[in-house]
Amino acid sequence: MKTTTLTYPELILIATTRGMLGAGLALLISKRLSEEQRETAGVILTAIGILTTFPLVLEVLGKSESHESQAVKRRT
Repeated sequence: MKTTTLTYPELILIATTRGMLGAGLALLISKRLSEEQRETAGVILTAIGILTTFPLVLEVLGKSESHESQAVKRRT
């Protein structure tokens, strides 16, 4: 089993990017703005959400450690 330790700023950054992605998708399907405004804002927020997710995923996966490797570190 792998565990990952995140700092509060990392957790907030991940939550923010998820929120931007959700807001972008919500704008794409909403009817309150004109079609052009909705599409522009939705595409921008969705793109930001997606593009900022990849580096965060790589960082989080880079911090993941299996319990076995943690046990080895403790012994040394």
